Amino acid sequence: MTAKMPFASGYTMSLKTLCRSVFGFGIDHNQVHSMELLEECDIHLDKELQLFQYQVFRQFKNLSESSDDGFLSLDWLSMLLDAFVVCHEDFMAILSKNEPYLSEPPLDKLVMDFFDRSIKALDICNAICDGIQKIRCWHKHLEIVSYALSSRQRKLISKGQFRRARKALTDLDHIMLDDTKDSGRFFLRRFKSFGHSNKGKSVNCHNQEQMRSLSWSTSSSWPASKQLQSLANSLIPPCENETSTTYRLANVVFMMGFVYVFVLWALVAAIPCQDRGLLTNFNIPNHFSWATPFSVLHVRIINEFKKRDGKNSFGLLKEISQMEKSVGYITNLIDSTHQFPLTEEEKEKVVVGVAELSVVSNAYENGLHPLEYQLRQVFHKIMFFRSEGLEILCRVRS
Repeated sequence: MTAKMPFASGYTMSLKTLCRSVFGFGIDHNQVHSMELLEECDIHLDKELQLFQYQVFRQFKNLSESSDDGFLSLDWLSMLLDAFVVCHEDFMAILSKNEPYLSEPPLDKLVMDFFDRSIKALDICNAICDGIQKIRCWHKHLEIVSYALSSRQRKLISKGQFRRARKALTDLDHIMLDDTKDSGRFFLRRFKSFGHSNKGKSVNCHNQEQMRSLSWSTSSSWPASKQLQSLANSLIPPCENETSTTYRLANVVFMMGFVYVFVLWALVAAIPCQDRGLLTNFNIPNHFSWATPFSVLHVRIINEFKKRDGKNSFGLLKEISQMEKSVGYITNLIDSTHQFPLTEEEKEKVVVGVAELSVVSNAYENGLHPLEYQLRQVFHKIMFFRSEGLEILCRVRS
């Protein structure tokens, strides 16, 4: 996890205490001294905001510089969530340190709107979690194919093993058709040789105990894109008056709101969610210096979308692309093999196919559980911060 850049500390007086003194909550001061303290408070607040801005810039700059091989992989998504958590905690610290400001308009409304939008973020986290469960189900069928075609414990690969592998591929296709109906038709067209002769029922990997949601279940037809678009539409950069009257804290609220939208957008693009909405319309605020890495990431993700024919893709996750390629290779191999025992050349092709499939299977085995755990932690942090933030607002208003 990327190291968190700490805020400047060691002030002789906390920012909260200082601001209370300035605004008349502490001991009396003459006007000149109050103005001096106000200026000092402003300097300290400026320093905090600059540190937060740099934190956001640095975290996402590291992500934007990822190699093509690692981009949008399970490891990359894990780093994305790490970056989100670091920024989220720093944002929480800033609001906590500046409670007196939160009761003043228009900041009070901006912060309340932020907490209201976080509910939509929780819904999207649920949808992403369900998407991870879908990949887990796919993974089980990949393991069956790998085991069926493995020759480690067998001297010969028989026709029966090919039948078992075909059955697993057919079941995988049926499940993907069930999970993502529109995308599944495209998958069936690409890999129509999954098993014409097999009419059996697909393996049901959607038992209630497996499809654990983070809070409440999302419908299989629930459109993540609508929630994302709703979040994006509510992102309005603060005007000059809002910036000045909120001591630039409005910029911080907007910055964290944008981080929310962008991180969720990238996750939904990568993980197979229903109606993923990669074409969600939102603008990168390029007039802010911290937004440069987001512009780079946005372009790279959109390019991946175009490269993989994203409208018909199950997700831009690197491992899904690798899975499609290896499954296509093995499917073609099964369809083109009619004589047993296999020739040495055919055996070699099977070994290559199984090796490629094992790479994807191992990536799923090692990466899905940690990613799901991180996502659950993010969910609970958002929920906890919302509760804590609403308590702060109630306290400063009373």
